Amino acid sequence: MQPKFIAALGLFVALSACNTYGFDSDTERAVAGAALGAGTAAALDADLGTGIAIGALAGVFCDDAGVCR
Repeated sequence: MQPKFIAALGLFVALSACNTYGFDSDTERAVAGAALGAGTAAALDADLGTGIAIGALAGVFCDDAGVCR
């Protein structure tokens, strides 16, 4: 996996899946993270499944990690 991909994915997920933007549940954040992970993977010509998985997991756990506060 490309380091550029991981950095971009982390940034987009952190910014998009936060409570600030109206995503209150883990499910909503997972869907938003998966969508952005897919978009980032497509834009960077990386593996789509990996982008979706990383984005969904990051969306679910961003509030637990304190990113969404």
